Parts: sequence; C-alpha cells; structure tokens
Amino acid sequence: MAGPAVHIAARVEDAVHAFRESTGRRAGLIPAIVPFVGYGGDGWIRVLARVVLRKPGALPKDRFTSVRGWRSFTSITVRDAEVTITAGDATGVVRSDRGGVIDARFEASLPPGWSNVVLSIGGKDGVGGSMGVPVPIFVVDESADFGVVSDVDDTVMVTLLPRPLLAAWNSFVLDEHARMPVAGMAVLYERLVTAHPGSPVVYLSTGAWNVVPTLTRFLSRNLYPRGPLLLTDWGATNERWFRNGAEHKLASLDRLATEFPGIRWLLVGDDGQADETTYGIFAERHPESVRAVAIRQLTPGQAVLAGGRSTAGAHRRGRAPWVYASDGAGLSDQLRDLELL
Repeated sequence: MAGPAVHIAARVEDAVHAFRESTGRRAGLIPAIVPFVGYGGDGWIRVLARVVLRKPGALPKDRFTSVRGWRSFTSITVRDAEVTITAGDATGVVRSDRGGVIDARFEASLPPGWSNVVLSIGGKDGVGGSMGVPVPIFVVDESADFGVVSDVDDTVMVTLLPRPLLAAWNSFVLDEHARMPVAGMAVLYERLVTAHPGSPVVYLSTGAWNVVPTLTRFLSRNLYPRGPLLLTDWGATNERWFRNGAEHKLASLDRLATEFPGIRWLLVGDDGQADETTYGIFAERHPESVRAVAIRQLTPGQAVLAGGRSTAGAHRRGRAPWVYASDGAGLSDQLRDLELL
C-alpha cells in the first residue's frame, strides 16, 4: 500500500539538496561529520550530529574566527549517509535524515557525566582523518532530580527574532562575535549548576540545525554551561510548507519528561515570543516535571523591536511557581527565594 503523499515543497527541497550534493561530489567534496553535544541516561544516549560535504582535509573554523551567519546555511548536506557510532564497547550504524542530521537514540552504557563517543564514515571522519570524530555526551545520573531547559533567542542571546528583517540580519549577516549575551544569565546558569551538581542544562530553540556550531561557540565564549542544543530543520516537512516551532518545543519537552521522569525542570524563556504559552501547556501536561518557570522580560526598546510582549502571567498554568525579571540578576534573586540557589 502506498504511503502518505509527500508535500510538494518537500519534494522540491529534496530535489535541490540532491542536485547540490551531486554537484559537490563531482567537484571533489566528501562527507564530513559536524559533531553536536548529545545527552543520555542509564543504558542509552542520544547522539546528535550533521553530515555535510567538505574539501578533503578541511577543518571547521576555530572559536576565534570571524564567522558570518550566512555561511552556516551554505553547507551541502548529505542524506542517508551511513555513520558508525562507537560508544564504549557498543557499536552500531545509523543514517542521516533528509537534512543530513543524525539524531539517534543508541543503547550504550556510559558513566554519569561527560564522555565522548566516536562517529565515523567508513572508519574515518570523512575529511582525511582515521580515528573518526569525537562527539561529547552528557549522561545524566539516575539520582539527578533537577535540570534546566533554556530558550536561546532573547533569553541567553539578544537576537530580536520576532521581526523578520531583524531575524534575517541576525541569522545571515551579523558576525557571530557581535551577538550580545543577555546580562546576568550566564552567571545565573553557573550558579544553578553549582547548586545542583550533575544537573543537565538543555538549550531549546526553534532555530535551524545549521547554526548549532555558531551557538555552541557563542555559549562557550560567554561562559554558559555546556549542554545539548535541541534545534530543528528550517523549511518544508512531508506534510506542510514550514515546520511548526511551537510543536518542536513541546515535542522536545515531552520527550525530556519521558526520558527523565525523576527530574523537575526549571524552564527559562522570555516574554517576546511564545515561551510562556509553550511552558504553560507543558506545565499543565506534566506538572510533576516542572520545578519553576523563569521568564526574562524584554526591555522596552527590545519589546518594541520584537513587536511587543505577552502579558506577564497571562499564560501561567500548572502548580509550579513563575518568576519574572529583566535580567539574570533579577531572576536569581527570585529563584533564591524559591530555594533553587
């Protein structure tokens, strides 16, 4: 029996990807693995990476290189690439999806804390190396009962994404070193992980997988705790013209609640997008999984550029407390009152 019809936009997008991949291979480019931070639990890990075409021997830009946003959207992705995962004594093969992304749950036993697994294509990293690519994985201890889920845009980094033209400027034109961190948020997150040793920090955004390396460098450079970035593909799906960002966030939160039933999450977002609505729905669905909700309020100028802000408290749901402040210091004071710091 024939499967469901694929949306015409997805068919066009796939054809474009196939043409670019074919052209790139004829030009001598070969598959390379771009590692993303993953996470895991007792007996399993979630491996995240992307397969793109690069010149043989080419290396990614280092953290001090000036990088324009548009460069992250020009990579040629590789669909259905066979990638071998080696995690301790466990080995298996997974395939990249239609956007070149590896997002695979893999059965492996790794100790709590940070570990590396190795991804390889034909036993190599794809650009001339022989040992494969190390991929960092944070394995959450079974005893952990607290974690942080953080939005990215206008929560840890000032981007003003709701305005389309500004979104395009920030995503495609602005030098990544010119991006501004939100005041006090890195200090707040560091205090949280210090107060709760072994707690996971997960960054959740509706941004494209293309920008994971850029965001990873930004977070590291501004001293945010290391953690996985859960992003999504931009563009068409098999059912519609564009992916739904709110659905992506809710699905990711639901998955975290299922994977870590013993953890109560601090959900951090801002009032310039739909974070309050998304977190409110999740808190209503999974009240046992939410310790508190912290909303960073945009400044008046940022709110104007962002097209306004939601009404504070209008989307509160569930039993968890909600706190509001304009920066990390203000949120820190209120979270201390909740005995989270």
